[in-house]
Amino acid sequence: MRILMLSYEFPPLGGGGAGVVRGLSTQLVREGHEVDVVTMRARGLPRREEVDGVVVHRVPSVRLHRTYCTMPEQATYLVSALPHVLRLARARRYDVNHTHFIFPDGLLALTLRHLVGLPYLITAHGSDVPGYNPHRFVRAHRYLSPVWQRVVRGAERIVCPSEMLRSLVRRALPDARSHVIPNGITSDDYRPGIAKEARILVVTRMFERKGVQYLLRALAGLDLGHEVHIVGDGPYLPVLKDLAAELRLDVRFWGWLDRGSPELTRLYETSRIYVFPSEAENFPLVLLEAMSAGAAIVTTRGTGCAEVVGDAAVLVEPRDVGSLRAALVWLAGDADLCQRLGAAARARLGERFTWPAIARHHLELYALVGRASPVSTDSPSHTRRGVHR
Repeated sequence: MRILMLSYEFPPLGGGGAGVVRGLSTQLVREGHEVDVVTMRARGLPRREEVDGVVVHRVPSVRLHRTYCTMPEQATYLVSALPHVLRLARARRYDVNHTHFIFPDGLLALTLRHLVGLPYLITAHGSDVPGYNPHRFVRAHRYLSPVWQRVVRGAERIVCPSEMLRSLVRRALPDARSHVIPNGITSDDYRPGIAKEARILVVTRMFERKGVQYLLRALAGLDLGHEVHIVGDGPYLPVLKDLAAELRLDVRFWGWLDRGSPELTRLYETSRIYVFPSEAENFPLVLLEAMSAGAAIVTTRGTGCAEVVGDAAVLVEPRDVGSLRAALVWLAGDADLCQRLGAAARARLGERFTWPAIARHHLELYALVGRASPVSTDSPSHTRRGVHR
């Protein structure tokens, strides 16, 4: 198939969603399909390059930070991306458009459908869904609700990586044609057999909802005999550094480390405990990375995280400093338990979340909704090119 992917974030820009776009598109190319990705350009990045066989088109935009993007910055991307994707769509005759993020990229997908008849499906990644993120885009979702609903209704399918996110999509639009496909990872990115060190690791973008502040408070006054390393950048990082200083914690803040960098790879492979205390999540890629590395994981229930780790982790309530503290004391004092949890996490990942399996689910959807697919007789929601609701 010939596939167009629209995603305003693609590595090295963005977080877990960007990593998903790269992982899926790379796997599709490995299986013989053609994939073009249109994304934002930032300083130091080429306009066009081939990444593992995926052709990446970066359009001019204003973006000040690699780790996050404001709505005005997203608007500059939309303006410059539209003529570019129109030229590509007319020249390349794609079978399907797989768009990532309902906002902003869904606006491009909807416009393409109207102008050139290219059907699209969208993967929602979290903050593009109303009610997911209590700290960002709340007002924007309120004001742009009619546009959001139009984009979702125009999609052949809304792919949700978790049941939690699917429920939010359906709450905002009950008749949304949603479908759950989890995120994936390359299972051999990290070597689980490396000797673990007495270290607690956090890797995340630094937003308030990620809950790193609760970890810091849980560590206050504890002597666990473990180093604490926190990797990531974002607008909440200065607050966290101030809190760590206030609590007199010995914590190393690394800032941003690229995925696949020797430093981040070493931290994942050698850290005994990985903590992800987020208040709201979809299907975080960092949990898959920690599972691949064979770390003992502490994360939150009821946030989408439990769907990733299942029973191969210690689950605590979001924002519950006491429970998080107890979990850290328990794991820090039992290296054998950490080893068993790490092995269980690695096994779960291999059974459920490798890219070949995840790509197969996407290809089934592409065949169902793309231009080359036959008209379905069992559902009016399956449409042909040029025949739209």
